[in-house]
Amino acid sequence: MSVAAIVLAAGLGSRFGEAPKVLARLGGTALVRRVAEAACASRADSVVVVIGRAGAEVRAALDGLPVSFVENADYAQGLSTSLKAGFAALPVDASGALVCLGDMPLLEPDILDALIAAHERVPDAAAIVPVHEGRRGNPVLIARRLAPEIAALDGDRGAGGILLARDDVVELPFADDRILVDVDTPEALAALETRAR
Repeated sequence: MSVAAIVLAAGLGSRFGEAPKVLARLGGTALVRRVAEAACASRADSVVVVIGRAGAEVRAALDGLPVSFVENADYAQGLSTSLKAGFAALPVDASGALVCLGDMPLLEPDILDALIAAHERVPDAAAIVPVHEGRRGNPVLIARRLAPEIAALDGDRGAGGILLARDDVVELPFADDRILVDVDTPEALAALETRAR
């Protein structure tokens, strides 16, 4: 089975401030590069990065990585537009997509590989969702057969609502909280800098 990774890096990140949050640095490395490096080091067969706001700067931040880019001209309309753009750019042979948020700097290849392995064990699942202490996190591996439902999304929402209504979603437990940690504010980034010390 072939799985692609989609890195969502097009959004406004309005709670973070003027500068695009995916370009903020943790330990000297842009958040989006940390995510893309994890995806490239995983078992994912390809990595697609969705860009919009500050697209040129995101491309520069990912220089040298084996990723492809897709432009989301409608990024200001919310998360759904980036998810749709990423799904539309999947390779034809991809059976599923690892949907990675560009602001999750603790993402590592082992998380992605565990989701891929679960997808291989349960190929009929609509999605594989990571869970820590009862809370669903990210990234989520979404089967390609949900493409019509993804295409119907609108506004600033992802696939969570689609997945909640299904009984063919597999929850994959994780012992640590990396799947829950993202960066929405400068304060959250500062807290991660402290945690990393």
